[in-house]
Amino acid sequence: MTTDTLPIDAQAAEILDRREGVAGVISLNRPKAIHALTLGMCESMSALLSEWSGEDGVRAVMIEHSEGRGFCSGGDINLLRRSALEDHGEEGRKFFLAEYRLNHQLFTYGKPVVAFMDGITMGGGVGISQPAQYRVATEHTRFAMPETGIGLFPDVGGGWYLSRLDGRLGHYLALTGARLDGAECLWAGLATHYLPSDALPEAKRRIAAGHEIGGVLGALSVKSPEPKIAAHAGQIRKHFAFDTLEQILASLESDDSEWAARELATLRTKSPQACKVALRQLETSLTLDTFAQNMAMEYRIGSRVLVLPDFAEGVRAVIVDKDHAPRWNPPSPDQVTSAMLDAIFEPLGPEREWRPS
Repeated sequence: MTTDTLPIDAQAAEILDRREGVAGVISLNRPKAIHALTLGMCESMSALLSEWSGEDGVRAVMIEHSEGRGFCSGGDINLLRRSALEDHGEEGRKFFLAEYRLNHQLFTYGKPVVAFMDGITMGGGVGISQPAQYRVATEHTRFAMPETGIGLFPDVGGGWYLSRLDGRLGHYLALTGARLDGAECLWAGLATHYLPSDALPEAKRRIAAGHEIGGVLGALSVKSPEPKIAAHAGQIRKHFAFDTLEQILASLESDDSEWAARELATLRTKSPQACKVALRQLETSLTLDTFAQNMAMEYRIGSRVLVLPDFAEGVRAVIVDKDHAPRWNPPSPDQVTSAMLDAIFEPLGPEREWRPS
């Protein structure tokens, strides 16, 4: 096994890359930020994937994290908020452009990719793990798309992945931001394998040695715990089956269970605009033929939602001031009109539309 690690200044590098046997390994390295993605990280990962795609000696790519609670907690939210407040979203759009290109590159990559979701996997972390052919969950996995809580929307391909989950589970995840553990990810199809975290080094060693990836992960998999969310699958299917936020809220109100009351209370803390955007996003994605079309749609949404009031306010409430008391604008679902949504989803000018490269 050979190991060549770049760049040289490993302490400062946000991405550590190395060659191990037949594998190219990308290790996210922002532990204090739970490995949240920056623009530089997205660009570096894309460059590595491009380089390795042409190397016969690289037969697989593994994506992991270095120390800490990661896998990857999302994107660089503070950068996006500063951009929204200071430059009308210009830097934020640059970030979305590069991040979404990375998402698409992974989705269409010609060699197998293995994502080790051993820890917090949220937002941008979902975007770099769901395109992988092999998605490994562990007892540490905590998966979520929590964007409606900060006035954003489940991007990075969320429209494609969530809309295609069975039983309206994706709609539930998109609206509530619910967190799934590793067993629940396996049950939902968001993970392909469940391994104990102490088996990951051996899995990586065997993959790097050239063993067939599915066989390696299958041999090291263990029976996962019972997925807690499965007990509520019927309620999720029933209450989240509707096309409008108002109908979903009314359906939950008609259910006197503790679960429904809890989910209703959660939904009432979310941005009404973001929730309605997410519902239309998932509905629209099902009409699209390609992942690239989905990402073009999400770039249109992101370019506009970024500079609407709810995003900066949501980040202020959750991350900056941490008072968890956002003042949404509009404040209620009935005030988020179809015309507002139409404007968010409208195509951009030809020179501004997102393209894979």
